[in-house]
Amino acid sequence: MSVAAVEEMRGRLGRVGAVLMTPIAPADEWRRAARRVERAGYGAIWTNEAIGGREVFTQLGVMLAATERIVLGSAVANLWARHPATMQGAASVLADAHPGRLALGLGVSIAAAVEQSGQKWASPLNRMREYLDGMDASAGAAPVPDVPFPRLLAALGPKMQGLARDRADGALPAMMPVAHTRAARERLGRDKLLIVMQMAILETDPEKARAAARQMQVLSLPGSPYVRSLKELGFPDEALADGASDEVVDACFAWGDDTAIGKRVQDHLDAGADHVSIAVLAPDPASSADLYERLAPTLL
Repeated sequence: MSVAAVEEMRGRLGRVGAVLMTPIAPADEWRRAARRVERAGYGAIWTNEAIGGREVFTQLGVMLAATERIVLGSAVANLWARHPATMQGAASVLADAHPGRLALGLGVSIAAAVEQSGQKWASPLNRMREYLDGMDASAGAAPVPDVPFPRLLAALGPKMQGLARDRADGALPAMMPVAHTRAARERLGRDKLLIVMQMAILETDPEKARAAARQMQVLSLPGSPYVRSLKELGFPDEALADGASDEVVDACFAWGDDTAIGKRVQDHLDAGADHVSIAVLAPDPASSADLYERLAPTLL
């Protein structure tokens, strides 16, 4: 994308988005939740995928068709789930059908998930570089949308962020402290998008909030890229052991009342994020929409 196109996408995304990242649910529940998030005033809805299950482009298509103006983004489309030509083609078709309303975030997942799917894990940086080559090589066979869609990399470390700067339109890091956002902006420069995903736990009791954060296990997975990035930020090994210290949990997860969540969002924006997408803990799309409606007056 050109610098002008990146700036235009900044305007479409707005400052704050919402993540619909819940268990399998009927399509009508996703449609209703997406419409509620749109009516609440958020700039974007982001959704994820594993390898199998809710296929992300199908999911995005369902919500794009159910809404009118909100941007829909993958956070992230798993590159191990499809051939690079399929990734390019699927994104191009949706962007052609819904001009200006698609953002493509793609990522390399983690070794355990890839090997569980029957594939062989490879160097994330090399795999991503080769995958982007494949997408670029197949672009001529895909539709050319009137409005280009941004290509964003789930980039936590400096090398992947460098690739996001050189081969994509920006980066999409998740569950990292505000200091990480500041460092990412410095690496990317001003002409790239920086979309920050922030988990929010609406719980004012510190012990309950931190217990909920640790139950997600993102800081205790073997070979966790989050732990590796936190070490690069200067957190010592002892602070990252046994589910992480309270300090680490508090840095990665926003918890508390609406005002506390709003402050964390503003901190990321002040550190250089273009857009902060909030992810809430909820059992179904309707419950997620309830929380986003509650947070809207504070966040928007």
